[in-house]
Amino acid sequence: MQRKQAPAANDHRTVLPHTISRRRMLATSAGALVGASIAARSESATTNTNVGDMQPHVNFALAGKSALVTGAARGIGRAICVALASGGADVMGLDICAVAASNLVYPPAKPEDLEQTGKLVTEQKRRWIGVKGDIRDMATLKSAVERAVKEFGKLDIAVANAAIQIYGPLAEMPDENWTNVIDVNLNGTANTLRAVIPHMLSRKFGRIVIIASSQGRHGFKNGSAYSASKWGVIGLMKSAAWELGKDGITVNCVEPGLTDTPLTRNPGRWKEALKEGGKEPKENPSEQEVMAARLPQSVMGIPWMQPDEVAPAVVFLCTDAANRVSGATYDATAGDSVKITA
Repeated sequence: MQRKQAPAANDHRTVLPHTISRRRMLATSAGALVGASIAARSESATTNTNVGDMQPHVNFALAGKSALVTGAARGIGRAICVALASGGADVMGLDICAVAASNLVYPPAKPEDLEQTGKLVTEQKRRWIGVKGDIRDMATLKSAVERAVKEFGKLDIAVANAAIQIYGPLAEMPDENWTNVIDVNLNGTANTLRAVIPHMLSRKFGRIVIIASSQGRHGFKNGSAYSASKWGVIGLMKSAAWELGKDGITVNCVEPGLTDTPLTRNPGRWKEALKEGGKEPKENPSEQEVMAARLPQSVMGIPWMQPDEVAPAVVFLCTDAANRVSGATYDATAGDSVKITA
């Protein structure tokens, strides 16, 4: 009597345990369910063609794209401009380049800062348009979008990055301080979206990224206005993503952790960092004192991030590879996200 040979290693037929035949397995309730599921999937694959975009999206390049970035003169905004350009995008950078509000404890960006961002973009062999403007002014934003469309031919990407930060206990905060933070960070961001969306809708394509903050994911003592504004832009993002999802426009947030920018590299922010580290705040703390207070609570062993460590997450969300990512919050926090519960 001939002995049956085992299937060869490259034989892809299903091999069942010798104690259970395929017919017996299918006769059981569990086997019947498995068989029905396989049959249903087979029929669906042949009869239902409306299953979404089946083309692979692995293109991480931005060649042929154009972008608008607010708060572009320095810090995270500058890093985003350069990163987008290095990916192949032409860039319009918008910044107020002036004092955005009274009682800020850090110096404002200057026109030469915006010019330096432009120089770094053009070094990537991409086109650059620098615009001085306030995101609280809707007319300025609409004009910037029209110019970008005229000179670039279209506008594919918008990164709403511009923001300010003012500290103080909620009960003692002057009305002006609260209003300025909310007006720039929340209303200005909404203005940016409202200015770019009509053009994106006309093309049925767009990538919108809002720079929120890890402080928009948790409470922050003496930072109620800033925290509220960043919570607000996350809600704005999710609502816009829902509204625009069927029109080929994705909307997402990136939440940086503490990042080395003028907004955070100043005595006011450093005093708050000392408090967070359980240290007695000083009027003019040194960088070394702040680093010593930050390091024990740092997940990745660094006191703060650099702007160009935030920018790659933004670039990804602007590529075709992120074609199906919308309504999401991406944390770029050097691990500090482990402290966020939601």
